[in-house]
Amino acid sequence: MKEPKFIRNIAIIAHVDHGKTTLLDGLLKQSNTFRKNQAEMSQSLIMDSGDQEHERGITITAKQTSIYHGDYKINIIDTPGHADFSGEVERTLNMADGVLLVVDAQEGPMPQTKFVLSKALELGLKPVVVINKIDKPSRRIAEVEDEVADLFLELAVDDSQLHYPVYYAIAREGKAWKSMPDNTSEHADLTTVFDAIISDIPAPNVDTEGTLQLLVTSLQYDSFLGKYAIGRITRGSLKARQLVTLVKRDGKQVASQVDKLFGYRGLVREEITSASAGDIVAVTGISEAHIGETIADRENPEALPVLEVEAPTLSMYMGPNTSPMKGREGEFTTSRQIGDRLKQEIETNVALQVREDGIGFVVSGRGELHLSVLIETLRREGFEFEVGRPQVVMIEEDGETKEPIEELLIEVPPEFLGAVSQELGARRAALTKQEQTNSGTTRATYILPTRALIGLRNVLLTATKGTIIMNSLPHGYQSVGPKLQQLRNGALVATEAGETTAYALDLASARGEMFVGPGTTVYQGMIVGVYNRSGDLDVNVCRGKQLTNMRTSSSDGTIQLTPFTELSLEQTIDFIEDDELLEVTPKSLRLRKRYTDPNLRKRAAKQ
Repeated sequence: MKEPKFIRNIAIIAHVDHGKTTLLDGLLKQSNTFRKNQAEMSQSLIMDSGDQEHERGITITAKQTSIYHGDYKINIIDTPGHADFSGEVERTLNMADGVLLVVDAQEGPMPQTKFVLSKALELGLKPVVVINKIDKPSRRIAEVEDEVADLFLELAVDDSQLHYPVYYAIAREGKAWKSMPDNTSEHADLTTVFDAIISDIPAPNVDTEGTLQLLVTSLQYDSFLGKYAIGRITRGSLKARQLVTLVKRDGKQVASQVDKLFGYRGLVREEITSASAGDIVAVTGISEAHIGETIADRENPEALPVLEVEAPTLSMYMGPNTSPMKGREGEFTTSRQIGDRLKQEIETNVALQVREDGIGFVVSGRGELHLSVLIETLRREGFEFEVGRPQVVMIEEDGETKEPIEELLIEVPPEFLGAVSQELGARRAALTKQEQTNSGTTRATYILPTRALIGLRNVLLTATKGTIIMNSLPHGYQSVGPKLQQLRNGALVATEAGETTAYALDLASARGEMFVGPGTTVYQGMIVGVYNRSGDLDVNVCRGKQLTNMRTSSSDGTIQLTPFTELSLEQTIDFIEDDELLEVTPKSLRLRKRYTDPNLRKRAAKQ
């Protein structure tokens, strides 16, 4: 059991892809947390343990680890850098006493940097700035330092937060310096960062003698021991088998008993007998614990302030599959199974909200990426379901309905600026700032409704040949504006069920872009492509060529089909309109009309 003065609790925060997880990997390896062969065998990003985190190259869930440096135990929380997962940042910053703010030496502070830093400063956490990737050819150290200073000036809660140490690093190579080095290839390690954490981050300011208080900030599950409640002991001490009281969000008190107590060493939870205030621990045996609730003393239970996170901005319908191909590819298909899984998800995913809507559910989250990660997780677990078009979550304020708006930061080569401005103008985006960067690109900031962001990323990536960099951040609420104009062409809708043929697809491809290839099973009402005009068009993609016993002088030859477009999950979510659904199974993503019968579609369109 470490004394509080030998404990440091820090969170690593930054914008996406600025090097948080890479820096933490370097700290883990250089702290001798692993044996040499373990460090060599471990994947490049140790903390990004989920399949989707590897595939997408981003951190999705916040994770905690502990390393030892001399006599000191350093508890480190790795947080996501993407705005859609900012709920993970909000719930875990409560465990820290300071933050390592990692900033890219070329990009400088970005929207998510501003968001996570504002949350950290509101909580009174001590900041330490690490300017990373200083070996980039287009680095601009002096300008980035000025931009960081301006950001602190804008966000600081008191004067003391304007004084912060700055360090320089190449996290990928495991190097850091107190001042900008003349030669970045010189030998160095991360000792500077270890020393900075110990000297610049304060020890936990806690009472070890008082009665127990522990705020649950994270939950994990184990098929052997059940639910783990994770949090920092704010006051007192905790022992294995101790009798405690769980104080619920509504103030209700539940008598409980800690079964096992765990501390962290590297990536491993190790069983311990006791821990004191200031340390981050995991406990089992308290099955009713939820995020934001307090584990307190049995005789004198006192609750800590309930953990609150910002409200969701997007919602979508999620329910059991109702297509003609339902039940063929999924293991879990019923409304009850989907509902049970969503209840389990909202226990750990604090920024997610779920409410029943008939036989299905309305799931609300922070953005398209937040919801698409949930959908991908469920389909990988064997669930089969359907989802509707994302809708913005409105609020009522002073008797007026308001919609969320976002700040959008884009960086694009000058030759594509016109195409980007035209698209954003059609979506009622207001330009607030535009500047030229050192690398020759144009950086512009827009304010636009959240609903205008739906489908925007794919459109702009196509318009700029994949060169645009775009990031968005919630910017409050405004009165609901006028409806946006139709931004998508119509759909090509299958009229018959069966298998597609090359002959029929060749005829249909003249009318638009196809989403299916030959030999694909389709059903009536399924969307098989996008029409090259507005309005939907019914097409028969299963028709075979009529054969005769007569030979023609010109042989038919082989049909040369234009390659079809296979949409990703995010692209299909962007594509669907209000009268359409996305069928999600472990094996397939199928776009379809809400009403597969064309007569019912016409009747619904008239209403």
